[in-house]
Amino acid sequence: MSGAWVYILKCADGSYYTGLTHAESPEARLWHHNAATDAAAYTASRRQVALVYAEHLDQITDAVAAERKIKGWSRAKKEALISGNWPR
Repeated sequence: MSGAWVYILKCADGSYYTGLTHAESPEARLWHHNAATDAAAYTASRRQVALVYAEHLDQITDAVAAERKIKGWSRAKKEALISGNWPR
């Protein structure tokens, strides 16, 4: 598989985590987040997390740019992306 996935997880505390994966699927990353294999990770203390958005981009550079852009967005804008409701 070429390219990479940008994904958003909703954490148990209601916050959102935006990530990127190119070596595995978003579902596989979800498993790692919920297993808390990295105790220092943002999601480790906010489990259980749920995958609420994933988008595959053909170029990893585009995925990195998208991840950075989404991380800078407001909660409302992230929720509009997740729901597909841009006018909101």
